[in-house]
Amino acid sequence: MASKPFSKFFAYFHRFLLRRLRSAHATHVRFQKWPPLPDKLSGQTVVCHMEGGLLRSSSIFPYFMLVALEAGGFFRALLLLLLCPVIACLGHEMRLRIMVVVCFCGLRKEKFKLGRTVLPKFFLEDVGMEGFEILRRSQRKVCVSAMPTVMVEGFLREYLEAEVAVGRELKVFGGYYTGLMEKDGEDRVASKLLLGREEAREADVIGFGGYPNSVHHPLFSHCKEVYLVSEKDKRKWSVLPRTEYPKPLIFHDGRIAFGPTPISTLCMFLWMPLAFLLAIARAAVFIFLPYIFSVPLLGFMGMHSRVITSPRSHQAARRQLYISNHRTLLDPLYISAALGHHVTATTYSVSRISEMLSPVRTVRLTRNREQDKGLMKKLLHEGALVVCPEGTTCREPYLIRFSPLFAEVSEDVVPVALESRVSMFYGTSTSKLKFLDPLCFLMNPFPRYAVEFMEKVATGWIGGNKCSSCEIANHLQGEIGKRLGFECTSFTRRDKYLMLASNDGSL
Repeated sequence: MASKPFSKFFAYFHRFLLRRLRSAHATHVRFQKWPPLPDKLSGQTVVCHMEGGLLRSSSIFPYFMLVALEAGGFFRALLLLLLCPVIACLGHEMRLRIMVVVCFCGLRKEKFKLGRTVLPKFFLEDVGMEGFEILRRSQRKVCVSAMPTVMVEGFLREYLEAEVAVGRELKVFGGYYTGLMEKDGEDRVASKLLLGREEAREADVIGFGGYPNSVHHPLFSHCKEVYLVSEKDKRKWSVLPRTEYPKPLIFHDGRIAFGPTPISTLCMFLWMPLAFLLAIARAAVFIFLPYIFSVPLLGFMGMHSRVITSPRSHQAARRQLYISNHRTLLDPLYISAALGHHVTATTYSVSRISEMLSPVRTVRLTRNREQDKGLMKKLLHEGALVVCPEGTTCREPYLIRFSPLFAEVSEDVVPVALESRVSMFYGTSTSKLKFLDPLCFLMNPFPRYAVEFMEKVATGWIGGNKCSSCEIANHLQGEIGKRLGFECTSFTRRDKYLMLASNDGSL
């Protein structure tokens, strides 16, 4: 009975809001309740408000917190968190301006890459299937956002294939962001982009967003109809499956592995002092204790691991070559612990600090094929050798192209399928602070690793037929991918670093 007055009030408020919006915009704009009929979207230009009509949550705080954490540091993030109660009491525009000032003031413009390297992952995880369907059925996609352009443009253009992406422009002084937003640039640019083509007539433009904030964008005044979805309806939306992504998310950067809402960010700051001490203790156990004691003790300290073996996998001589996919710098250590004896690991780039602290021997490769082949043969003659043919780590369920060099080193190999999971901090990065990668992994409350030893494989044969080194590399990439449920790609280490760090990965 108590819900009836509330529902009547909500319906009255909805009608009142639509009347106000009609009076605020051009009289030819018709506001409708979501969802639109599928036939209406065919051949149309859809103006979609990102926060109101695409993301399941209209809160933009987590994305600004990511900017503060990844680009500004923990002190800037702590300031934003302390201001959260004040921000929550303010209007939408004032909240936005305060978060922009806190997160962007003093950041160097040319070094800000989070819009391409970090934020797309979190945006994609918040996209609603129902909102995405409307965007996918349209002929031309125009996406607008209240957030700064540098935060959303990379995601909207590269991952949602939007033809036009419009956000708020930030003021720059001396190559640094001031934390202030341009006042009239958004209106001018938006209208120019939408109406700059003859075929983009107002009769063919349909708007889609949430009420009340998203419909204030100037582009909606050019729409024939605007469909509005409520927060109540968006809470029923389903998550966009990974298989439906217009472009697969293979590479992304940053340390934060969770959506930093105010509550989760507070928990992270409270956890960090204990996490640092716990990581040091875990590292000490790894380094100083033999595996027979360290493995059960680390399990007691929250590090969960699972080992799967096949009858003829690692029950081999000590001079055995193991190849595995690459998840973190701790891959060789977990393989070594599963075997019960030390191994040697080859690597392209690892910090001197990680080399000194590593419980297993690490050897740098030179990127000279003949020199590296001779070095790997020498190391294999001395004992067990672990090689990661991908040459770099990949966080998502994909495998990077395998280098065939390992097939020219040994007559047989034991493939190892690895999978790791974290809940708070990623243990990989492309930054200059790679020496922190193992520490960040160990700071997670319950990091998980699965190690599966597969059947030993001859490197010169596939199914009884002779093969080349490239063919066996592709074959083993596919076999490890099948075992893990990962998708194989032709991307390389160089592709990853060009996208995330704007270099070829040789630094």
